Amino acid sequence: MTELMSKPGISAEEVRVDSVEGLSEKPESFGRQAWDRFRHHRIAIAGGVLLTLLVLMFVFGPFFVKYDFDAIDVINRSQGPSLDHPFGTDDIGRDILARTLIGGRVSLRIALITSVVATVIGTVLGAVSGYFGGLTDAITNWIINLFLTVPLIAVLLVFGVKYGGSPLSTGLMVAFFGWVGTARVVRSQFVQYKNMEFVQAARAAGASSTRIIFRHILPNTLGPILVAATLLTGTAIILESTLSFLSLGVKPPATSLGVLVAEAKGDVASAPHRILFPGLFITLIVLSINFLGDGLRDALDPTSKGD
Repeated sequence: MTELMSKPGISAEEVRVDSVEGLSEKPESFGRQAWDRFRHHRIAIAGGVLLTLLVLMFVFGPFFVKYDFDAIDVINRSQGPSLDHPFGTDDIGRDILARTLIGGRVSLRIALITSVVATVIGTVLGAVSGYFGGLTDAITNWIINLFLTVPLIAVLLVFGVKYGGSPLSTGLMVAFFGWVGTARVVRSQFVQYKNMEFVQAARAAGASSTRIIFRHILPNTLGPILVAATLLTGTAIILESTLSFLSLGVKPPATSLGVLVAEAKGDVASAPHRILFPGLFITLIVLSINFLGDGLRDALDPTSKGD
């Protein structure tokens, strides 16, 4: 202000007007700042666009393919890519493009089930543990550490023998062991927020613990929860593919990307296209989700300046 008054041709009244206008400018909300950081994160935008295209392809693509995923064409068995069968056919004449689109849809459904269920479990346990502390926190931490010490793949293989078979059971099975990371993130956030002034004010006003947890603290932790859920979705795709490859996840006649890879494992040398296309889609899905998760993590971090 002093610098402005020292310049020739600027009156004190103009300086006062400029000062008032500067004070009247509203600071950008956190949501707007996060969006600005995210839209400047080129890799995250690319991941989001790619994931959107893949989802649209898996959801609507089967309606534009002239073959059903389980239709058998014995005349054109084990054919390579062609105009009639862009991804080729398998050993009994089924169209690999149709099966890949349906398999991608099933794999994404399993990943979504895993992400939602595991996020809900992890959020509730992490919130209760972080807010109440004491014995509750000790018991929850013991359970978390127990799950962390268990070899995940080995346990999933055992559970897959008994509970695998359908997309729902596979998703729930993976979610049962996938909530630990989210619980740890939420717990650390609640430990940080529970002694802040706005929580103490709510407690002094007579708010119940349930209201404080879900109305006051939880909204402030949605950013880390969203990032954890996004990255968990990519992990679920990998785990589902692994279980299905070992015939312990989704089982025929249902199909998934992991099932398609498993069906083609004996023909890698003679028919590489059978494993190439489903494997490529698994890679693209996981990469796009991880790119999107990295962008969300940077965008929702107030200290991040973006790319």
